[in-house]
Amino acid sequence: MPNYRRLHLPGRTWFFTVNLLERRRRLLVEHVDVLRHAFAEARKAKPFQLLAVVVLPDHLHCLWRLPEGDADNAGRWSRIKAGFSRRLPPDEWRNRSRIAKRERGIWQRRFWARLILDEHDLHRHVDYIHFNPVKHGHAPRAADWPHSSIHAYIARGWLPADWGGDAFVEADGERRRTRACGGPRPTL
Repeated sequence: MPNYRRLHLPGRTWFFTVNLLERRRRLLVEHVDVLRHAFAEARKAKPFQLLAVVVLPDHLHCLWRLPEGDADNAGRWSRIKAGFSRRLPPDEWRNRSRIAKRERGIWQRRFWARLILDEHDLHRHVDYIHFNPVKHGHAPRAADWPHSSIHAYIARGWLPADWGGDAFVEADGERRRTRACGGPRPTL
């Protein structure tokens, strides 16, 4: 059996990808209010600062910063996943292992985590999160996807409303697509 180890780095900023077990399902957008509630309940129990998030039909990406002295990412994800799962009717297929462990068959067991190293890394991951609906073909522009923190970034003036869409610049006689950034953004 694999021995998964996570870095124990209190008070740091992390990027996550979390997937549904059955990637063809659309549970996250069909029940986005349930997911929001699960995040809110987890933040109440174990606070963290949510810096950016995008919810797609079958997976989500987010960036969060832990409080000083706290390194419990796994506990937070456990609360979020359980809070979401408890509020959905049990209509998913489960294998014997999940039944024996009294687990639902909604989420993949693990999550993918990456430590954010510096300001450039932070901004690159915020951009990745906000552009993800365009990348997957869910929206023509990042701001057209409703389940994203990009709307808060636009409202604060951190990104222009047309960011991640059909914005072009002329340079050296060529027309190039750009995903230019707006004003000040979150820092480490």
